[in-house]
Amino acid sequence: MTGGSLDALLRTASGHFQAGQFTEAIASYGRLLAAYPGLPNSWFNLAIAQRSERQFQAALESYRHALDLGVERPEEAHLQRGVIFADDLGDSDAARKELDAALALNSQYVPALLNLGNLHEDVGDRASARAAYDAIIAIDPEHPLALARLAGVSDLEDVDDPLLAKLASRLADPAASPVNRADLGYALGAALDRLGAYDEAFAAYTAANQASRQLAARLGIQYDRARQSGFFDKVAHLFPGHGTTDGLQPAVAPLFICGMFRSGSTLCEQILARHDQVVAGGEIAALPALISRYLAPYPESAKSEERIAMVRQAYLAEIATRRGRAAILTDKRPDNFIHVGLIKRMFPDARIIHTVRSERDTILSVYFLHADPAIAYATDLGDIAHYQSEQKRLMDHWRSLYPDDIFELDYDQLVAKPRPTIERMLEFCGLPWQDQVMDASRSTAAIRTASNWQVRQPISRGSSGRWERYRKHLGPLRGDATS
Repeated sequence: MTGGSLDALLRTASGHFQAGQFTEAIASYGRLLAAYPGLPNSWFNLAIAQRSERQFQAALESYRHALDLGVERPEEAHLQRGVIFADDLGDSDAARKELDAALALNSQYVPALLNLGNLHEDVGDRASARAAYDAIIAIDPEHPLALARLAGVSDLEDVDDPLLAKLASRLADPAASPVNRADLGYALGAALDRLGAYDEAFAAYTAANQASRQLAARLGIQYDRARQSGFFDKVAHLFPGHGTTDGLQPAVAPLFICGMFRSGSTLCEQILARHDQVVAGGEIAALPALISRYLAPYPESAKSEERIAMVRQAYLAEIATRRGRAAILTDKRPDNFIHVGLIKRMFPDARIIHTVRSERDTILSVYFLHADPAIAYATDLGDIAHYQSEQKRLMDHWRSLYPDDIFELDYDQLVAKPRPTIERMLEFCGLPWQDQVMDASRSTAAIRTASNWQVRQPISRGSSGRWERYRKHLGPLRGDATS
């Protein structure tokens, strides 16, 4: 007995898959492939469903089965394995092997070239990243994302560079999609900022943010100030105090680094990662993803200790292979500041570093950030100022509850007085001083944030007070935020 005909089993599995019912799809594909294991496309779809359910190792195996069985477009299976290794497991070497395999099969496979360029950027190899983007331009001279990425890794001498002219031309094209205009505008803004053309840079960033808002609107995403304030109120009220160790299995929590985006969290993590006893986990997506799975609606469902225990167990399982032999693993997800109360419920001994920075510098840097459309506040200066004010209010609540477990790292203080600031941070972390934490050349791990290139440089005050260059464009913020 096979448990059903091929057509019936395939129809059931495909139906769940097309409906986005990935838990049911995994079970259905499991029954299908147990009876008919020689179906490469079904293994491929199973892998997609497994990754959506954060079953990363299982997804890798399913993609491997699809490849072994001769799946159509094998380069895509290698690409998807590379994305899992890079984004979900933090293994850049394994990701590179998969992307190389994809390109060995199809040297003009643009998605693999894009990911390869991005991977080279993550590890600080600017020349190799540029070569990957140049290869895409050779295939498609007008590729908007490749042009945008190329601008970020090119040595531009002045504002008349032909690459910038091409970016500006594509950005002004009324037929360009909001996605493409956003990619082009943020890249053009960043390049002009590096060249000191600040008025032109702000205009490009403004166009990019307008495109991002248009895209968000199409997705039904809009920032609601009152709703955001109410949500933070609910979070604070549902976590009024400490957790307990009763019934919890012993576990070493990561060191959580959080704060506003662009407030210095990446620099903080990279300094710590130079220490022999620390491994940088980067922006681990596990906690918010597991909250969505086990604690929806959040934060109301966080009243359930049983559900919190499920999040804790699943979170520990995901990070199990990241720490290696190091004493401390960092989880540098900036918006985990929302979940400090939950973190302290899951890990009563957890330590948290909260990064802060000049308010106007933070607002400006977020406005210049090519953020996911889901970060609805990031495209409007007033909304950013509002969100920052509410973030500060929530952090004041957490500090009142856990004053000894939260260390506030001030970016401007860090760049002005690095050694004493870092000494205090290491003491908070229970780490002895090592001179190597001051050596930026030791930042060799993959860095998957917008601060990638800056944090590989020696600590400097170059970005402190950056808002002054854009003072005349920040007029509406006066009264909303202080310097």
